[in-house]
Amino acid sequence: MSGEEEENAAELKIGDEFLKAKCLMNCEVALILDHKYEQLQQMSDDAANQVSQVFEKSLQYVKRFSRYKNPDSVRQVREVLSRYQLAEFELCVLGNLCPESPEEAIAMVPSMKTKGRIDDDEQIEKMLHDLSLIKKFE
Repeated sequence: MSGEEEENAAELKIGDEFLKAKCLMNCEVALILDHKYEQLQQMSDDAANQVSQVFEKSLQYVKRFSRYKNPDSVRQVREVLSRYQLAEFELCVLGNLCPESPEEAIAMVPSMKTKGRIDDDEQIEKMLHDLSLIKKFE
């Protein structure tokens, strides 16, 4: 971003490097770190000695704040949110915070409506309903 432009997540002005970057939801990071932890356990009898404190705290954090635990559910959440042509940043915010109403979703991610990817509250309601079904059947 140039020095003159100010970053503003509400308008999706977060810099080209972030707009093009692949973002991960907490539940996706939890799956990756869990897999790595299992690999470390298999390589050593004492996995606790192989894992740094930062790794362990990161794993605890993403597990605590992950809304979805099942790998199939995690994949379905990304698929549902991807249908709406959301930016990666927007997709991850919605996947992490799980808003319950269109108003709440727009308050969290105003750019999804201002950038014209979602035309009305009914689309948002459908998206949130699909996400709640995934959570319900997890």
